[in-house]
Amino acid sequence: MRPGVRIGVDVGRVRVGVAACDSGGLLATPVLSHLRGRADEAVFRGLLGEYAPIEIVVGLPLGLSGGETASTADARAFAAWLARLSELPVRLVDERLSTVSAQRGLQAAGRTTRSSRAVVDQAAAVIILQSALDSERSTGRAPGVLVEPNEGA
Repeated sequence: MRPGVRIGVDVGRVRVGVAACDSGGLLATPVLSHLRGRADEAVFRGLLGEYAPIEIVVGLPLGLSGGETASTADARAFAAWLARLSELPVRLVDERLSTVSAQRGLQAAGRTTRSSRAVVDQAAAVIILQSALDSERSTGRAPGVLVEPNEGA
């Protein structure tokens, strides 16, 4: 397992959820949910400065069959933008059902759909990042697919 903090990102059309892990790469924790818009660059530059990650893991929303969805291109473009902004390795990892799992977990904790709207993206980012960490720990290989900064540019 490579040492170092990683940032996990769940890209949605309205919000972006962010999680981070400890420097040992053991545990992902929620960081924030951010409304997408003009402040994207400032928010992510702040996160990069605060966490000094070795890489960014972005969830790739694929259909249950593994095919592309309407959100796949958006996530790919956001990941490429992050690669250009951060100059760090950005990896796309399969995030099938991460939001559904996050919603179920929040409901099990007693949160209503309405009250969990602002944190479900963070919870999904935690699931995405923890899955990537667990995959690297079990395989010894970095998770997902490396993003080329010029993709979608």
